[in-house]
Amino acid sequence: MEPPAPPRRVTIVDVARHAQVSTTAVSKVLRNAYGASPEMRARVRRAIDELGYRPYAAARGLRGQTYTIGVMLPDIRNPFFPEILDGLTSRLQGTDYQVFLGPGCNGEKEEARVTEAMIDRGMDGIVLVAPVSSPTRLEHVASVVPTVVIGRHGCSPVYDTVTDDDVAGAALIVSHLAGLGHRRIAHIEHHETDPTRIAEMPNAQRADGYRRAMRSLGLADEIDVVSTSYTQQGGYRGAKELLGRPHRPTAVFAGADIVAMGVLEAVAEAGLSVPGEISVAGYDNTTFAAFGPISLTSVDQAGHEIGANAARLLLERIADRHKPSVQVRLSPTLMPRRTTSAAPE
Repeated sequence: MEPPAPPRRVTIVDVARHAQVSTTAVSKVLRNAYGASPEMRARVRRAIDELGYRPYAAARGLRGQTYTIGVMLPDIRNPFFPEILDGLTSRLQGTDYQVFLGPGCNGEKEEARVTEAMIDRGMDGIVLVAPVSSPTRLEHVASVVPTVVIGRHGCSPVYDTVTDDDVAGAALIVSHLAGLGHRRIAHIEHHETDPTRIAEMPNAQRADGYRRAMRSLGLADEIDVVSTSYTQQGGYRGAKELLGRPHRPTAVFAGADIVAMGVLEAVAEAGLSVPGEISVAGYDNTTFAAFGPISLTSVDQAGHEIGANAARLLLERIADRHKPSVQVRLSPTLMPRRTTSAAPE
């Protein structure tokens, strides 16, 4: 017995017959083109819904648009990135665009592989979140496909950027801790050696903001920075190192909430209390930072707003490839919670 034939794909011809219009009319509705009356649009949309018609993506690509947007994430485990995605997808609601994700794995080669795959598949635009690629590489991508870069403080005439004021955000944390009487305030940063990334990446900007704020408060002699990685394990390793100091810090500013989770783990393992014996602060104001049992002091850099701005800029650049580039910088806010309190006497 032969297996049943697979169901036939619904075509634009089927939609036209069902709606009793021409295929040209259906095409105009699908392309949102001029020349289709409201009544015709309603009939075609109703027929599409009733038949379950789906445009063939490859065919749309041949006509110049696939209505797909690629988003490169450096680390899918970082809980801050869903905030960005939520803002981006919310802004795209009501459009025909679909978002596809690709992990960059915090490496230039993997980023190149992911972005080239997105370009090869004809995606209409790309959003790169905290990319580590060189400016030359970023401009190459942007010369091929409309591009928005999130979390890089550099700028270019060929792509748009959305950033948080990371220097100001770090100053908020240091000022908050100093105001609670802390002097031995340490910082855990993401290790970086590339000069361009040191100038442009958010982790380096936060470390710079920490140092500036410490100096401005007369605490230059107390500056203490440990370089690990923006991961929970990196926070754990950094905290272990800090807790082994002869004069351990009374407060730790972790460069990201995910790093702060590792700090809290190491502090608990050492039998110390938070915030009684050591205060801990993070950055990103992720969902779990506000979770009652954790209640992590953090900096809110408005991830949802970052994503929404990136989507807006990308749609504008898709519509006009030659428009002047735009740089959006958002102002962070401090979210004090229970992991920080007055310095121990």
